[in-house]
Amino acid sequence: MQRRVFIASTLAALGLGRTASAESFEFTLSDAEWKSRLSTEAYQVLRHEATERAGTSPLNHEKRAGTFHCAGCDLPLFASATKYDSGTGWPSFWQPLANAVGTKEDPGIFGSRTEVHCRRCGGHLGHVFNDGPQPTGKRYCMNGVALAFRAS
Repeated sequence: MQRRVFIASTLAALGLGRTASAESFEFTLSDAEWKSRLSTEAYQVLRHEATERAGTSPLNHEKRAGTFHCAGCDLPLFASATKYDSGTGWPSFWQPLANAVGTKEDPGIFGSRTEVHCRRCGGHLGHVFNDGPQPTGKRYCMNGVALAFRAS
């Protein structure tokens, strides 16, 4: 088991880790249902805001036309035409599909970031930064385990 997943699991078990927002979402499952539906790593990322290790996602190399969906609820999130290689080690996009994601401030030790989550199930996807390419100037830096790719 990867160290981050172990630490996030331990913190969550102690009630000390971050969890998916208490905000109300249209697609909800019990914690036991999420655990049975997702891999251990996807559960930690989507439901407890963990981060997968950089460079480990097969989606980094996905170049086919298609759509990236939420691994939790299957909502279409990003068109492949907006994906680019940011050099960060995580799948990156310059724009989500309309009405696909929500955001919230994510304060941390090194300053605040903007967290990105699935608007339907609230699953943590990653963060958005203002250092992306045009036309938006945004970099939606997503955890690959939070996404599922569907080729066109």
